[in-house]
Amino acid sequence: MAGTSADPGLPRLERRLGLADAVVIGLGSMIGAGVFSALAPAAAAAGSGLLPGLGLAAVVAYCNATSSARLAARYPDSGGTYVYGRMRLGPFWGYLAGWSFVVGKLASCAAMALTVGAYVWPGHQREVAAATVVALTALNYTGVRKAAWLTRTIVAVVLLVLAAVVVASVAGGQARAAGLDISLDTGVRGVLQAAGLLFFAFAGYARIATLGEEVRDPVRTIPRAIPVALGITLVVYAAVAVSVLAVLGPRRLGETTAPLAEAVGVAGVPALVPVVQAGAAIAALGSLLALILGVSRTTLAMARDRYLPPVLAAVHPRFKVPHRAELAVGAVVAVLVLAGDLRGAIGFSSVGVLVYYAIANASAWTLPPGEGRPPRAVPVLGLAGCVALAFSLPPDAVLSGGAVLAAGAILYGTRRLLSRR
Repeated sequence: MAGTSADPGLPRLERRLGLADAVVIGLGSMIGAGVFSALAPAAAAAGSGLLPGLGLAAVVAYCNATSSARLAARYPDSGGTYVYGRMRLGPFWGYLAGWSFVVGKLASCAAMALTVGAYVWPGHQREVAAATVVALTALNYTGVRKAAWLTRTIVAVVLLVLAAVVVASVAGGQARAAGLDISLDTGVRGVLQAAGLLFFAFAGYARIATLGEEVRDPVRTIPRAIPVALGITLVVYAAVAVSVLAVLGPRRLGETTAPLAEAVGVAGVPALVPVVQAGAAIAALGSLLALILGVSRTTLAMARDRYLPPVLAAVHPRFKVPHRAELAVGAVVAVLVLAGDLRGAIGFSSVGVLVYYAIANASAWTLPPGEGRPPRAVPVLGLAGCVALAFSLPPDAVLSGGAVLAAGAILYGTRRLLSRR
């Protein structure tokens, strides 16, 4: 099972990203719009069990990140778990991981673009969203280093905004320790559902692995970058969740649509509300940028193996990016934001992400000790956690996710049948 996914004769991407670039891209994917929006539905699901849900999501994310990092060091190609599943479990499982990632993350791209539009120009959010997708696709087309530079700027701005939220919430005089009490009526299913919703906000560390072909010294860089990015994100999320819960309490937090903006308003700093709203738009911009990078690289890997149209496997001779894959992803997302109702699609995105990481953990289990296998408990806990969180999501999300995964499996089987004739 050694080797890589891509044919050595195919054009390759250029290794331009160092450790700092990889960490920043991971942070840009995780410290994005999720922290501005995921806390409210998680609180609605779990009430005072929000913080245990956050802790559970972090544990599952850590297991997934560890498995992904070991696999990325072994197979430093574009594609992430699509590559790992193929090499360790067989073609179907790799394909299913790639299908889950591409379809689910296309919905996530559209959601992030619409979030930008909603904050920038509420009455014209679809038009703004489409324009944003076009602009970021053009930026990605000109090279991954420029995208990494913009992501670094976005991460810095968002971290400053989140620090201001924490300080205002704690110092405003409205924070109450009672808001952090975990009541006895917090159900296990509610905590699991909150963890599933919050896991969506952690899942961006996969972007580091999907860019494996563009990272310098990937054997050392990727296993270091993923846990660093995840650790920073956990600290930031925990600080924000504690401060907002202390101000609003679980009930009010679960009812609001803009939890961080409402928290600073209740804390007595209304002048900070537009700053938080701008921070949410910028955070969504950073998430969208990183998502387009990740989806286009997985598209590249699947096109190389002819599971997607081979024309998408091209690498630009000057910019060394998968330019046709990026243009295709940008076009699909632009259509989605202009025409689609994405509430159901976001539920599927969560299911797709968890399926993707379940396959990553199963792949990591098969690594021999000499190839960097993680401790056995890590992939076992990660796989069990992914399955539990996926089935704890709202039933409509599970059903829609299962339907789209089944459609992907049918396409795979049809392709195999036709190729044998």
